[in-house]
Amino acid sequence: MDLFPVFKELAQKTPSKILLIVLDGVGGLPLEPGGPTELEAAKTPNLDRLAEESALGLLTPVYPGLAPGSGPGHLALFGYDPFRYVVGRGALSALGLGADFREGDVALRGNFATLAEGKVVDRRAGRPSTEENQRVIAKLKEAIPRIEDVEVHFYTESEHRFLVILRGEGLEDRVTDTDPQKTGLPPLKAQALDEASEKTARIVNLLSERIQEVLEDEPRMNGALFRGASKRPSFPRMGEVYGLTPAAIASYPMYKGLASLVGMEVLPVEGEGDALEGKLKALRENWGRYDFFYFHVKKTDAMGEDGNFWGKVEKIERFDALLPEILSLGPDVLAITGDHSTPALLKAHSWHPVPLLLKAPYLRADEARRFTEREAQRGSLGHLRGVELMPLLLAHAGKLLKYGA
Repeated sequence: MDLFPVFKELAQKTPSKILLIVLDGVGGLPLEPGGPTELEAAKTPNLDRLAEESALGLLTPVYPGLAPGSGPGHLALFGYDPFRYVVGRGALSALGLGADFREGDVALRGNFATLAEGKVVDRRAGRPSTEENQRVIAKLKEAIPRIEDVEVHFYTESEHRFLVILRGEGLEDRVTDTDPQKTGLPPLKAQALDEASEKTARIVNLLSERIQEVLEDEPRMNGALFRGASKRPSFPRMGEVYGLTPAAIASYPMYKGLASLVGMEVLPVEGEGDALEGKLKALRENWGRYDFFYFHVKKTDAMGEDGNFWGKVEKIERFDALLPEILSLGPDVLAITGDHSTPALLKAHSWHPVPLLLKAPYLRADEARRFTEREAQRGSLGHLRGVELMPLLLAHAGKLLKYGA
């Protein structure tokens, strides 16, 4: 059910400020039965102190049993039904990069990968530096300006990630991914899901072959895996739906694209990678200009996908060290959660619920004492779905009028 007409009617402008912090992929699993999750293993005195004066619960980002991508996971947190508002990863990267992305274009998110004997050895090519990515993208731009009658435009995203925009007549975006999602398997062939997308599937497959030819002398970045083929979507904007003046603080293009898609102003962030200090600076310098902030932390997810349990613990602890500076700004409503779980044990997104912490003036007593999966089960917020978070934040911020007579 689309509740946006209800929110438009009930939303009211107030000076209160909402801060939504998304620790990407924060949910985890123990490495062995009875052991701690990454959150439980981390030393987080500031999160612990905050949990004692907050309400906690569990949140299923999209739907029980579904391991969501970051797109639907985030859209749900912003209050957008992820089954109605669907967008491909390619479009998100294009929007986040500010690429020349036109009506009729098809965008694809690419991963540089290491291939050997026709099979994927490393889906992320050893996580090369962004500078290495730029060097290889320059080679591809020169060697592959078009496939048949279709223009091919390459963009560096970061590390192993890149973007391709296809421009030409007769392109549609109903094609399958070429990423097998596992090592030891060959790249998949793009398949058209309808007749109108057959040309796009053919172009993607030819492009994959041509990239391998051009990069055959590269030791690690010698192939490409594509996913999220998509045209440019149009979604309702948060300002119209909720009456907010929202801003986004994120480093990676995909998350900036998500924020842009729903009408947030994407603030510039200094620094490379996750750039937590740069994000904190952006938050501090723009605190007076907006009433809703989305603050994204990426590396918790990256460590989980790499299977690096203790690396993920370290990223959680690094965020915890910066938390007092964030709290010093005095948000009226603060939520900390994740867009999905990425247990290091699984090296992938999973279907497990994530913990949710809510700090607001009008909360009931709570037994939870740490920001962990186990403690969140004891919290007063219960178990929510992702789309239920945004109305809760608006209500605690005094931004929703009474519904009905």
